[in-house]
Amino acid sequence: MTMPEERTRAVIQTHEFLIELARDASIPERVRCGARFLLRHYPSKRDVLLAGRIEEHDETLPIGIIGPVFASTYTER
Repeated sequence: MTMPEERTRAVIQTHEFLIELARDASIPERVRCGARFLLRHYPSKRDVLLAGRIEEHDETLPIGIIGPVFASTYTER
């Protein structure tokens, strides 16, 4: 089972990877365009950490048995 910290790290690193793809001129334009398209609505590091903070501290959220989806901290690995 993926833990909130692992999911947070994966989403943040995926965002960073999409940015790298979008900027790399050695990659075909079709791939760079696809990365830019995905980034338009992909959550930023700030968005993910804020969601984690809200989930961890808001007792009124109907999170149920799954617990928080994201964590409020990020540690690179």
